[in-house]
Amino acid sequence: MPLCSFYASISLPVAKPHTLPSSAKLPSTAAAAIATTTIPSVAAATTLPTTTTASSEVLSLHLPELPSDMRDKILSLELMGVDYGRALSLNPAIRDASPESIHAVVTFLQSRGLHFKDLGRVFGMCPSVLTASVRADLRPVFAFLTDDLGVAEDAYRRVVVKCPRLLACSVRDQLRPALIYLRRLGFRDNRALAFQDPILLVSSVERTMAPKLEYLRAELGMSKDEAVAMALRCPALFTFNVERNFRPKFEYLVAEMGGGVEDVKAFPQYFTFSLEKRIAPRHRAALEAGVVGLPLPDMLKATDEEFREMLRVTDEEFDELMKRTAV
Repeated sequence: MPLCSFYASISLPVAKPHTLPSSAKLPSTAAAAIATTTIPSVAAATTLPTTTTASSEVLSLHLPELPSDMRDKILSLELMGVDYGRALSLNPAIRDASPESIHAVVTFLQSRGLHFKDLGRVFGMCPSVLTASVRADLRPVFAFLTDDLGVAEDAYRRVVVKCPRLLACSVRDQLRPALIYLRRLGFRDNRALAFQDPILLVSSVERTMAPKLEYLRAELGMSKDEAVAMALRCPALFTFNVERNFRPKFEYLVAEMGGGVEDVKAFPQYFTFSLEKRIAPRHRAALEAGVVGLPLPDMLKATDEEFREMLRVTDEEFDELMKRTAV
């Protein structure tokens, strides 16, 4: 079934070439994608204007020199909100994929509960899914969600929209090894892994997760159990970069705030706050206001109004204080 069937299903008629306004232009994303083809003189002949009527939005396309299957792919992906040029650069296999194979992927995902409006996010983040095999690649992922994590069929959409990268991962090589590693560490809540922290399942054990625990052990002097306890309390720690997150924030804690390892063991969420936008400005504001000894959770988790009350200043004084202490 050709992809152009999407056009009829969403009521977007294709206008005849002579109805196109002279000022019409093709969206830059589609124009860039078309320019990558080997068909000559396409860019000059291509327009994709949009006009509005009282009842519907009319999409017009004039691509006389492109093969029909290429027109189908470009228009259909753009209708789903996918930047065809970017998708093609990240997944060159899209060029040779048939409209029918892409349609099979779309149909399968919709049969698993995804909405048409979700497809732009899924394919935009993971263009490789467009050329995935339904049988070999996609079906095993949904079987993993059910069999290994206990996700009900009517909850598939929630999990996939939260983390589209699940669809681009091998169950054998990535998802199941990550799950086994996390369970060995002590992660027992399958629901939390599926609905709150699915990013952990698509993270490499060797390159992403293990190095974070090693940093806590080797550089901060924690025991293995202490490092694991921090990760269990704050799974987001596995997603942060050591050089850009852990190290500068801990150095600031020690050098500027007089804190140390015990503080982050008690409040591992410290690493989840921005150094430039939250940690440093609030610490400096508290110093200027003469308020010392604020516990990290109180200082960082408080709303602006709650923090202002801690500093015991007026609204105007607080605004001026935060302006002066901004990084």
